[in-house]
Amino acid sequence: MYENSESILMVKSDAFSGRIVKMVRYLHSNSDKTLTPLFNQVLRSGTSIAANIREAQFAQSRADFISKLHIAAKEANETRKWLKDLLEGDAITLDQFQSMDNDCNEILSILVSSLKTSKRNAQIIIKS
Repeated sequence: MYENSESILMVKSDAFSGRIVKMVRYLHSNSDKTLTPLFNQVLRSGTSIAANIREAQFAQSRADFISKLHIAAKEANETRKWLKDLLEGDAITLDQFQSMDNDCNEILSILVSSLKTSKRNAQIIIKS
């Protein structure tokens, strides 16, 4: 599963992970401390996306690769939920939410497409 060059999915998920870290660092310094559990949740799920995509790069099998991408997709979906909660709790502005949500949704779309392709290719191998 290893490829020497970084895919667009890796590049975008790594950049998103960095944005999440910066956002949470800012929120911890400049927001209501009662929201700290929410900041920690978005930090965990938002950085987990890239971590699982990186794990998929060295998957032991096609099934392991698909499993890691599924986990990354679930984490992206969870991150979108926490971002919405931050918006509704007035921790971030609508513009900030839309920017982060758009990036997360783009990664999620690429993950879904990659999963469909991987599953289709797995079926072709099984039928051969």
